Amino acid sequence: MSDLPAAESTNARTAGRHHRPAGNGGLIVIAHRGASGYRPEHTLEAYRLAIRQGADFIEPDLVATRDGVLIARHENEISGTTDVAERPEFADRRTTKIVDGQPLTGWFTEDFTLAEIRTLRAKERIPGVRPGNARHDGRYAIPTFAEVLQLIKRESRGHRRIGVYPETKHPTYFAHEGRHLDGTPISVSLGAKLIETLVAEGFTDPERVFIQSFEFENLIELEKAIMPAAGVDLPLVQLYDDLHDAVPYDVRYNVAQGRDLVALYGGLNTVVEGGLGANTRYGAFATEPVLAWMKANYASGVGPWKGNLLPRLPLEPPVDADGDGNAEVAARSTGLVHPMLAHALGQGLLVHPYTLRAEERFLARSANGQVQSVMAEALQLYGLGANGFFIDQPDLGVMARDLFLDLNRIELDRAVPPPHRGR
Repeated sequence: MSDLPAAESTNARTAGRHHRPAGNGGLIVIAHRGASGYRPEHTLEAYRLAIRQGADFIEPDLVATRDGVLIARHENEISGTTDVAERPEFADRRTTKIVDGQPLTGWFTEDFTLAEIRTLRAKERIPGVRPGNARHDGRYAIPTFAEVLQLIKRESRGHRRIGVYPETKHPTYFAHEGRHLDGTPISVSLGAKLIETLVAEGFTDPERVFIQSFEFENLIELEKAIMPAAGVDLPLVQLYDDLHDAVPYDVRYNVAQGRDLVALYGGLNTVVEGGLGANTRYGAFATEPVLAWMKANYASGVGPWKGNLLPRLPLEPPVDADGDGNAEVAARSTGLVHPMLAHALGQGLLVHPYTLRAEERFLARSANGQVQSVMAEALQLYGLGANGFFIDQPDLGVMARDLFLDLNRIELDRAVPPPHRGR
């Protein structure tokens, strides 16, 4: 990523960039890594199943290969989601790297060409939670981003137009900090590669694309430089890690490197209380002034973690909700809603929380003492004003959305008196 001029947009972003996707009242269901509750994540089969279950958008996380091709993996360290550790021909690629300040040991996508990646097979990331998915280990290849887009185009039939919701993973690492196994810099802009692939595949309809990231610099660069240079204008969504403990890695890195924060972030440096620093947490970006600045300058929406938006506390002892003898519900809802939700909606930002999951260990006991199902959680988010959510079981998200819309139609019918029929 190159440093950007300090000049900022003087006009608010056009109304078209703050759209709600057409249909279903603008409420969307985003298939988190595909139908990852039913198939190993980030495989064409997981994406295909999600589309057939009714998802509006599918979400590929994007990392780069040695030859600069974007592939769909949750992380660039792939020992947990592929069979690479079982492949003796790649044993010498195992190494330890520092990614976003954390040491990781394993095999990294940037040390494999696309041809080598194509020899690997996907496996279930959490087999202890999803043993049914593990039965599919070894069946599916690791797709490129271009192949994901091609699948979406094939599966979009009639009036149904499926969208894509890609996330750039570790963009600062790939652009600035990361090294190949031989020590040479990676120097790949994930944002530039992302737009290049969308343009090459003819997939640039702003009603069918959201681009998301946990980092700030790469989204601002997309808005100010990369997308204008490519002649495209797509909505950007700012993701939020834990508001209380997590720090955006790009901010920490750029402060430590002494880079020009005004050139990189413009007025964001001034609207964050106390300015940007190495320990500025995500919560500092959840205030009304910051959200207003983001909307005016680059963001169409925000993606907060649901555990911050609807705070939870530990539940002791845990509860066995499904009667299988394992007490796995270990959290309880406080019944509170973080003010970020009202601030974001008040600024006209879309709100797409993550991640809804149906398995017992991901649920919480609600304030009334009942364990809240994933459908009830989805209904609650829609009722609070969220415009969509990321979910591992897209079929349940679609069922919840349809139920919510039906209930609202019933309430509307009750509120509107029938027309007077005179004789």
